[in-house]
Amino acid sequence: MLPPIALFLAAAVIFVPLFKRFGLGAVLGYLAAGLVIGPGGLGLVGDVQEVLHVSELGVVMLLFIIGLELQPRRLWRLRAQVLGTGGLQVLLTTLVLGGIAYYLGLNPVTALVVGFGLAMSSTAMVLQMLNERKEMPQPHGRSAFSILLFQDISIIPFLALVPLLAVHPTTGASGGWQPIAIALAAIGLIVVGGRYALRPFFRIIAAAELPEVFTAAALLIVVGAALLMESVGLSMSLGAFLAGVLLAGSEYRHELQAEIEPFKGLLLGLFFIAVGMSADTALVLREPFLVAELAIGLLVIKAVILFVVGKIVGLRTDYAKRLAILAAQGGEFAFVLFGVANTAGILEAEIQGLLVLAVTVSMILTPPLYALIGRVRPEADQPPYDEIVVPETPVVIAGFGPFGQIIGRVLRLRQIPYTVLERDWQQVDFVRQFGNPVFYSDATRLEVLRAAHVHQAKLFIVSVAEPESASLRIAETVRRHFPKVRVFAVARTREHAMQLMDLGVHKVIRRAYFSSLEMTRWTLEELGEDRETAKDVVNRFRRFDQKNLLQQQAIHHDETKMVQSARDAARDLERLFELDSESSKKEASARNKKKQSAEAEHDSDHRNSI
Repeated sequence: MLPPIALFLAAAVIFVPLFKRFGLGAVLGYLAAGLVIGPGGLGLVGDVQEVLHVSELGVVMLLFIIGLELQPRRLWRLRAQVLGTGGLQVLLTTLVLGGIAYYLGLNPVTALVVGFGLAMSSTAMVLQMLNERKEMPQPHGRSAFSILLFQDISIIPFLALVPLLAVHPTTGASGGWQPIAIALAAIGLIVVGGRYALRPFFRIIAAAELPEVFTAAALLIVVGAALLMESVGLSMSLGAFLAGVLLAGSEYRHELQAEIEPFKGLLLGLFFIAVGMSADTALVLREPFLVAELAIGLLVIKAVILFVVGKIVGLRTDYAKRLAILAAQGGEFAFVLFGVANTAGILEAEIQGLLVLAVTVSMILTPPLYALIGRVRPEADQPPYDEIVVPETPVVIAGFGPFGQIIGRVLRLRQIPYTVLERDWQQVDFVRQFGNPVFYSDATRLEVLRAAHVHQAKLFIVSVAEPESASLRIAETVRRHFPKVRVFAVARTREHAMQLMDLGVHKVIRRAYFSSLEMTRWTLEELGEDRETAKDVVNRFRRFDQKNLLQQQAIHHDETKMVQSARDAARDLERLFELDSESSKKEASARNKKKQSAEAEHDSDHRNSI
């Protein structure tokens, strides 16, 4: 048994980092590893079905963790977007692709399963691409998340439904109401048992204070719920999902997630390796054009549907395009669904093989296509900058993120007029809802600054911290063309602060600098320091740090001198606090002596009065 395990681990270690290095994602790395070591590649592993059966536990654990994260309150907050955007995508895609499958000769049940399976997108791949590009907060990122969440939820009942859709091998009819009744009874058992028994069970386990036993208990619950569902003809994933949902609000949710996550990751990786191993490469060689047509057809049809859905829910054209390419591929749940359908006798093995290959190829093509559309984003989709028609104001703010908004709110309270220049049109649309005076414009352009009457302002605030180049360019332009205007700026880092100071910015504050000092004071107080001492320590550090910042500004272009300066500063700071500590001890000793003397004098006066 050890050689196969070593082989799987070696394949994962080699292929996954390589694929992630080229931006293709871990899922494709696992699939490629399976293709190479499987029967269609080097043939190092023969019994694919056994590996696939074991690796299904990875999918089971994935759905358990999805259930743990699916708190009812969170789902309720996203209900409109999830049900609207996600539901519309799944419905339209299932109808279109299922209709095409039925037109090509599949029976209605098989066509439904195929259409629904191909409607799924790759959660792992999409979320990874969004996180890598920091696009999750953008409109297409939020829409993609809603679609993926609805898909993850909808796959659960559909997986449970597949065995019930299976045709009886001899009679050609479904099993009737008896299997349904048994299935509902099993679901009820999990729900009732989970609600009233799971939390007390974990309290008992946790009281033992043995981490390995808690891990074993968590695995037992997941596997037990999965096996119970399987025993009544339902999907193992459904049982794990229900167990996760029932524990989503428990005090052990995070601990359970931490215990299950490593097993989920390894087994899910093994699952994708097994899927890659099961890919019929002979079929690809035999029918290359058919596989290509299916993969490209899947991408095109889903992309069109996703684009339409994006426009229906109000996305701008460029974001609808991004959503269309981002989620057009098939997903990992399609592998699971088609496998379950094949086991249930709904989907023939050859059709399953073709569909798995089509989904795999679509996943391979998605990252480069998305990268391409990101580079050729049409400028015409960008809204035109606002024409700035504004009276003179004493304050002009460039950038209206959280930092700038706080300044603006206080100025408004004091009835001090100000002008805001913001380059992010989404942010402009958002803050305008609250009545804030903001213009969609580029503060790096001199003509924009002149239109905003910066030459008449008393103060110009650069609250654009990222990118640093934009912040520096704005500060440089204002200082060069409007030298009489005082400039305040927020810096992202210490080096950024020194660069702003080099430009002659009058006051620079590092983002989150004072909040970090405040947190430091709270930390000292929590650890036993009295309030005044903690405050004094933090103030001493602040004064020293500000002085050191001014000293380093003159040499920050010289790396060698900066390194030496940092070392000297660390030693000086240590000496300063050592001297302060000695001084504090002497002052405390003097206070104690004085207190003792006063107490002795008080006792003497008390005795004399007696």
